[in-house]
Amino acid sequence: MVSLEARNVSFAYGKRAVLQDVSFTLSSGKLFALLGANGAGKSTLFRCILGLEPPQTGEVSLNGENIRKKSPAQLARHIAYIPQIHYPAFNYSALDMVLMGTAAQGREWSPPGAAQRQAAEEAMERIGFAHLRFRGFRELSGGEQQLVLIARALAQKASLLVMDEPAASLDYGNQFRVLRHIKALNRQGYGIILSTHNPDHAFLFADHALALHDTRIIASGAPAEVLTEQLITTLYGIPVAIRREEQGITTCVPIIDW
Repeated sequence: MVSLEARNVSFAYGKRAVLQDVSFTLSSGKLFALLGANGAGKSTLFRCILGLEPPQTGEVSLNGENIRKKSPAQLARHIAYIPQIHYPAFNYSALDMVLMGTAAQGREWSPPGAAQRQAAEEAMERIGFAHLRFRGFRELSGGEQQLVLIARALAQKASLLVMDEPAASLDYGNQFRVLRHIKALNRQGYGIILSTHNPDHAFLFADHALALHDTRIIASGAPAEVLTEQLITTLYGIPVAIRREEQGITTCVPIIDW
């Protein structure tokens, strides 16, 4: 089992504090949803746990060892990042995009070998779009592009996935298609932390919710327990109603005062 721990992480841009004393532990087989308003610090937190920004205080550790002691290639063997949106400089094929996830498996500057190609093909098969392998990335729909980026992370063979708003730019149907793929990976043992602005994504798919507000984690726990009407109103500044259906489904509905 792989474990990623943020312990009392604080970060600031100059004198502006963005994160203060943020702590959580993500392990294999868990799906965390990180909620917070625009500018709350979600992407900055991801940069810290990916080793791209050093915390001013606190630390991020992988299996008990500070990630600052690990090289990018060593981190890539355990943690993969799926961005919210990606604009490649060239119209690479879907297969080439997925192959990029295997870079840490070979020697530096060496072209992908048979093992890397097999890993890329298998990742595309798992996500279910191998038939699009030769389609240009820019020619794909938003949902298809997101699946390519997820397959790239799978080809990387990391067991922890960090996803920055994977459903943000997708239509209603594609949001849930992509999230179903993500939940399926979670059930296969991947540890996943994803950011979202939609509380329903946390209610329907996550095991654990983290609420980031005013630089701090103000709630942490099972979504149905910690994502209260008051908390969601605090995060986003609008009143909401939480509905719990007989089937055990919980949803969040904004209260509109016309």
